[in-house]
Amino acid sequence: MALEHAILVSLAERASTGYDLARRFDKSIGQFWTATHQQVYKVLARMESAGWIASTHVAQDGRPDKKVYDLTAAGRDELRDWIAQPAEPEAARSDLAVKIRGASYGDAKAVADEVRRHRAAHAERLEFYLNNEKREFPDPSALRGHRLHQWLVLRGGISLERGLIDWYDEVAAALSPKGRR
Repeated sequence: MALEHAILVSLAERASTGYDLARRFDKSIGQFWTATHQQVYKVLARMESAGWIASTHVAQDGRPDKKVYDLTAAGRDELRDWIAQPAEPEAARSDLAVKIRGASYGDAKAVADEVRRHRAAHAERLEFYLNNEKREFPDPSALRGHRLHQWLVLRGGISLERGLIDWYDEVAAALSPKGRR
């Protein structure tokens, strides 16, 4: 996936300023596709030049004018075409997994500490996801359309975080003095 497609999906949900898009990447979309604010603005300019999006200038009192971006027909066509294309399964890459595999060739205690640190970070992210689910999707059985699709992605993130936490617990137990063989 290219950042362009993540932005197209976001704009299909609602027209936005570049600032609002960047904030959405920080809060939600960024949980599965990250982008800096600079990248978002750079790609918006490229997408507007390509005719996928159009901007409207909105005057503001006491503040600089802002640009609100929305999809064009060409942008909707591009999004529809991209969604219809098969996506390759993603290969997992993890520096931590390589460190775990090589722990016997270095400082196994440092690796165990790193596993605990990663576990804490993923537990924090899981808590964030669960709170988001409770706040944004109190009745999943009533969801339809794009709200259902948003919830499904969130559920995927929840499942991934739970799986990682379980694995970190297994690794930490195995690397503990009692778990070592």
